[in-house]
Amino acid sequence: MQISKILQTGLVCIALSILSAAGAQAQEKSNTTTLSGRITSAEDEAVPAGPPVAYATVGLKGTGYGAVCNAEGEFSFKAPPGSYTLQVSYVGFKTYEAPLKLAAGNNAPLKIELQKAKMDLDEVTIVGKNQTQQLKEAGFNVNAIETKAYQNTTANLNQVLDQTSGIRVRQSGGLGSNMNFSINGLSGNAVKYFVDGVPIEAMGGVMTLNNIPVNLAKSIEVYKGVVPIDFGADAMGGVVNVVTNSGVRNYLDASFGTGSFNTQQAAVSSQYSDNSTGFLVKANGFLNYSKNNYIMRDVEIYDPALKKYVLRDHRRFHDQYFSALGMVEAGFVNKKWADLFLIGGSYSKQNNDIQTGTTQNILYGGAERQADSYSVSVKYKKDNLFIKNLNANLFSSFSKNNFSIIDTTYRQYFWDGSYNVTNRAEISGGARSIRHYARPTNTARANLSYRLSDAHAFSINYQLNAFSNDVYDELNSNTASKDYITKQIIGFAYQQSLFNDRLSNTPFLKYYGIKLKTSLDVNNSYYSPYMVGDIANANGFQSNWAYGIASRFRITENTGIKASYEYTYRLQEPDELLGNGYTVMPNFDLKPENSNNYNLGFYLGNGSQRHRFFFEGSGFIRNAKDYIQPFFREALGITQYQNTASVSIKGIEGEVRYSFDQLLNFSINASYQNAVNKTVKDGNKEITYGFKLPNRPWIFGNAAANIGKNDLFGKGTRIQFGWSFQYIHWFYLTWSDFGDPSHKSVIPSQSIHNLLLTYSFKDSRYNVSLECRNPTNGLAYDNFKLQKPGRAFFLKLRVFLTKQS
Repeated sequence: MQISKILQTGLVCIALSILSAAGAQAQEKSNTTTLSGRITSAEDEAVPAGPPVAYATVGLKGTGYGAVCNAEGEFSFKAPPGSYTLQVSYVGFKTYEAPLKLAAGNNAPLKIELQKAKMDLDEVTIVGKNQTQQLKEAGFNVNAIETKAYQNTTANLNQVLDQTSGIRVRQSGGLGSNMNFSINGLSGNAVKYFVDGVPIEAMGGVMTLNNIPVNLAKSIEVYKGVVPIDFGADAMGGVVNVVTNSGVRNYLDASFGTGSFNTQQAAVSSQYSDNSTGFLVKANGFLNYSKNNYIMRDVEIYDPALKKYVLRDHRRFHDQYFSALGMVEAGFVNKKWADLFLIGGSYSKQNNDIQTGTTQNILYGGAERQADSYSVSVKYKKDNLFIKNLNANLFSSFSKNNFSIIDTTYRQYFWDGSYNVTNRAEISGGARSIRHYARPTNTARANLSYRLSDAHAFSINYQLNAFSNDVYDELNSNTASKDYITKQIIGFAYQQSLFNDRLSNTPFLKYYGIKLKTSLDVNNSYYSPYMVGDIANANGFQSNWAYGIASRFRITENTGIKASYEYTYRLQEPDELLGNGYTVMPNFDLKPENSNNYNLGFYLGNGSQRHRFFFEGSGFIRNAKDYIQPFFREALGITQYQNTASVSIKGIEGEVRYSFDQLLNFSINASYQNAVNKTVKDGNKEITYGFKLPNRPWIFGNAAANIGKNDLFGKGTRIQFGWSFQYIHWFYLTWSDFGDPSHKSVIPSQSIHNLLLTYSFKDSRYNVSLECRNPTNGLAYDNFKLQKPGRAFFLKLRVFLTKQS
């Protein structure tokens, strides 16, 4: 059966179950009673009495009845009256079991203290269901990655995500290089990025996934194709949400790494809280530097003796990268007037040389990019606002991003650093340019949710993004412009939980509005020859509606199926619609992208205190229309965005994970994606209709294994060895069905290994790790066959200190 029929059948079945469930739910209510309570940690030498155990699992042993505690350790669920064994578990604590007689009517809330067990920070075995496990078992198709296993590596977040199913992160070089992030085949601006639910651009333009150290994240969530309304995003492809440590622990996590290509990386994450006053302050920062002077293999270099170009290996010579960010938040938690109130600010800076263009045959030796940004923000959260079960989550920020492109060198460079003097600039191919961009951005979000009962809840989310785009060139006044864009996204959702939470449904509705205004001079001779459409289209308001549903049916406590669908939009970005006044020209007729996204998945978990096993698999369809793509006019040397394509993407993916106690854990995943051109123009199919899209991996997978031993070199020590592997199957660089297959440009299959050795002591307070990436020195390619670094070595020192306040 075709994937599309399978997905559509699954969605129809779950939708029909909603219609038949209301009566059964009413009958169930009359035969159940409520059990509630709070879980705290018991007093010992390490943990003072009383702190809540957030997200502990509470259940009636041998039944499907149970719940997961909230951040305050509180739980509540319904079950039939009777005699049971109550079981409570969470990572780092001994499992609690006690007999329980559940009476009809009201039962007094329970107060349970868990005893702390000897655990290790590098421990990856999970007992009970933590927050990431809950997400995996939700109706939305989500990758939830805990970063604990990566904390002692020098990896950035994009490298962590590149090891998960359905995701490809493609970079044009080494540390800090441009990246293209793909979720189930949709990439670029179709994917949006968040930190704790806040758009990443609200924190300044320097903060991106390819420079955020893994130590700043507690976990990462990736929503594929169907996105909850809480994010307020026009994310047609999906959302990446970086979750930081939101607990109330006092801690300091500081690290420094150094390695190949003169790479230096430092990161600090810290938090202080006072339980008596509720005062909280958080400080985070990072610094990255690299010369990125790795060896390029078989590049063309002129040999004077032979008087011709030959293929030789040579180091990159103009690819230095630097980025730094500091961020502070301060405020109060757990007050009567607010569960959380924080005021924050950040400053970031970035400088990087530009070595190559779209391919490695386009070489630069003088071009640079410089950027800096700052932001201020306010966060407010309050449960039971004004009335019981009405929860509010508010956010507002202002940021200003400044960046410049310096293109003043009249030279043509070669890989040995030599050059020829020319009469045109490197990047533009025209006159010298020092282009400046200033982008002030205002972001505001308001999320309200109301729980009518254990089975029914409603939520509404409003997000506003308003920014201007001020462009000018020091050397060419004709290209100046000031543009404004305002995006408003409103979401409405209804959450339904039936049959003691065995069936959950979340139908939702979204509204997208975009308003544009430009001061672009249509009579400017620089622009007028290349403009498309009426400029009046860029000074108006556009709106669209989208809708969808996410459902999950739990077959057993740890097994279930889930399905989701969304008809969604991705709004135009300023550069796409208005150009950048330099290499990208305006297109006022540009329309939003839209897509019908389908997901159907299955998950299975099993295990005990020592053994844990989990499998998840899914199939997906993406039918995207009015796909926005850059169209390069080679004769003119300019780019223009156009709605040029309709694309159908079908695929499957799966992942298996197993862990044994604190000794061993293993995972493997694989993804298959078939992206086909479905473009029809003026009733005629394109010549490439039905062809597989070029320059796009279609089979890839990852594997990882870790083995470690506690107390081998003394009490409180741990030594651990890790191995990871990535395979990418070969794919065509150009259209697969054109020309002689023996002469086509192909990106060959790639197999890349990584090794990690970590030694921790003083109960993981102090950690030393040695890392070798690509130990076989395999040739690694990426976008348009751009070479990535070969064998590299890194050393990382990390200190993690924590104390409950």
